[in-house]
Amino acid sequence: MSIKQNLATSLGRRDETPNQELAAAIAQSKDKAAVAELVQLLQGKDKNYQADAIKTLYEIGYLEPLLIADHTSVFLDIFKGKNNRLIWGAMTALDEIARVNPAEIFQHLPLILKAADEGSVITRDHAVGILIKLSGHEQFGETAFPLLLEQMLKCPPNQFPMYAEQAAGVVSPEKKKAFGDVLKMRMEDLPKESQRKRVEKVLKKMQR
Repeated sequence: MSIKQNLATSLGRRDETPNQELAAAIAQSKDKAAVAELVQLLQGKDKNYQADAIKTLYEIGYLEPLLIADHTSVFLDIFKGKNNRLIWGAMTALDEIARVNPAEIFQHLPLILKAADEGSVITRDHAVGILIKLSGHEQFGETAFPLLLEQMLKCPPNQFPMYAEQAAGVVSPEKKKAFGDVLKMRMEDLPKESQRKRVEKVLKKMQR
C-alpha cells in the first residue's frame, strides 16, 4: 500500500476523509510497516504531511491501539515542540494507547500533565481521558485518581460536566466521597443550568 500518496496532501484534498479511509485500511490489515512510514512522516519537516500523519495515526489508534503503541516515545517527543495541532493529536494517540498499555503511559504522567496544563482544550480533554483510564486500574489508581480530581478542580466550567460524566464509571466505592465533594464544589462555578443538571445527574448516580 502506498502510504504517502494516499494522504490528503498528496491528493490535493483539504478534508480529512482520505486520512480516515487510509487509517481504516491500515487498521484492518494490521500493517505495521505502514504505521512506521506514517511515524517517519510525522518526524519529518513538512507540516502538511506531519498533520496528515498524526491524524491518520490517532485514527488507527481508535480502531487498533496496539498498532501505534510501540511509538509512544515519538508522541511524547512532540510535546517538546510548539505545533499545537501535533500536540493535541499526540495526546489523542496516547489516550488510545492507554487502553492497551497503561503501564507505559503511567510512567510518563508528569510530561503528559505538563502538556495538558500548557496546551489546548483538546489536549486537556485527552489527558483527562488518560487519567480516567489509569484511575480504573488498581495498580495505577492510587496515583492517577487524585491527579484526575486536581484536573477537574481547575478545568474550565464548560469541560467539567463532560469530565464528571466520563470519570463516574471508574469511581470505586471508597473514592465516591472525594469525587462527590469535587462535583459539589464545582457546581457553584457552572454558569448554565444545563451544566448543573448534568452534574446533578452524576451526583445522584454516585449516591445509589
